[in-house]
Amino acid sequence: MKFDVFGLPTSLQQPASQNDWNAAMLGFLAHSAVTPTHLMAVLKAEPGFALGHAVKGMFYLLLGRRELLDVAKSDLVNAKQALAQGQATARERSYVQALDIWMTGKPSGAVQLLEQVLRDHAEDALAMKMSHAIRFVLGDVAGMRRSVERVLPAYGTDHAAHGYLLGCHAFALEETGEYDRAEIAGRQALWTAPDDAWGLHAVAHVYDMTGNAKKGLDWIAGRDGAWAHCNNFRYHVWWHKALMHLDQGQTEAALALYDRDIRGDKTDDYRDISNATSLLSRLELEGVDVGNRWQELADLSAARTEDGCLIFADLHYLLALSADRRDAEVGSLLRRIHRDAEASQTEIEQRMARPGVSAAEGLAAFGESRFAEAFAHLSAARADMQLAGGSHAQRDVFERLTIDAGLRAGLLDQTETILNDRLARRGSEDAYDVARRDLISIGRGQDGAHSVPAQ
Repeated sequence: MKFDVFGLPTSLQQPASQNDWNAAMLGFLAHSAVTPTHLMAVLKAEPGFALGHAVKGMFYLLLGRRELLDVAKSDLVNAKQALAQGQATARERSYVQALDIWMTGKPSGAVQLLEQVLRDHAEDALAMKMSHAIRFVLGDVAGMRRSVERVLPAYGTDHAAHGYLLGCHAFALEETGEYDRAEIAGRQALWTAPDDAWGLHAVAHVYDMTGNAKKGLDWIAGRDGAWAHCNNFRYHVWWHKALMHLDQGQTEAALALYDRDIRGDKTDDYRDISNATSLLSRLELEGVDVGNRWQELADLSAARTEDGCLIFADLHYLLALSADRRDAEVGSLLRRIHRDAEASQTEIEQRMARPGVSAAEGLAAFGESRFAEAFAHLSAARADMQLAGGSHAQRDVFERLTIDAGLRAGLLDQTETILNDRLARRGSEDAYDVARRDLISIGRGQDGAHSVPAQ
């Protein structure tokens, strides 16, 4: 019996395959660009490795692309065929079952099976990170935190994933409002695992939520080693840096990062498009002319109107299409979201219904300068926006659009209420908060100075 880097038994037969499998798992934890290379090497050498096929299918599902669903389905077939050979461990079989139930439209079911794996094998960092990733897509931040904290005692300093677990804990703490603890955990994560991009980015989130952009820039500076090795996640770290520049009014620096690093590679991954669209939206809300940058995003988004894999992705496609005045494609995307919402068969379709329909209609109305209508729809979506997935920082673009819609519609009292709620969820005011409160004061005929509600 062979054992993997986490000390768990594996059905792999060849030492070289075991080395590649260890590298693939550690790469997944580190968001490394070489992860698929190692995984494919494992499956080429040992095509009967059911766990490898199952994980490959899960990776494809996380990408949120319609055309990859058939690829994941093929991975499930291969995994089940491998199971028939009878070499897989019970733990490995559970992963295949998790992929199977996910393919039926129940990612939360996959999470529950992975959590059962963790109850039996708390030290299985692959299950920990996969559960973390799926919960992130589902917007289940409380579950992310419970999952990580449940297995923390099993990860001593000698565990190969100790630092990466701390990074996951840091992010879960940040998303549940424990900013001080999150910063400490994230710093410990990077000290333990210098390539833990997730831990680095968790601390960046803390500074975003606490309105400390300067400290955030200081944190990222000189730590390229934590994320230079990454897959497209590195664009997301650049995005955080651009947001910090924007918060300090350094719009030229933000645009330079956009052109060179965030969209230097014209990828069509929904996560990369979400980085780009949300940054351009924020810039435009601050009165910055972004030129023709919307066009390439709209071109890519126009090809995704029928995807329906994630409402988070759809809303960012809609941002690009609305900004570039692609009325026909906006209409197509809205109709598809409505169809999925009416079906509500899968967990993803249920999220199309809530918060998807209201949020999408609000974004479309904002793009057409129907600000009172935009405010009504976006306000209606607010209570459920976490179900769209992503982080507080990522969803904040929808919050800003809601607030700006209210201001432009002259709904000052209602807008101030949302600003107060936004502030209560964050650790401190940021430049956006200050500027909008000044606009409310001016709108009321005051001198522009504002008062922040007591926390």
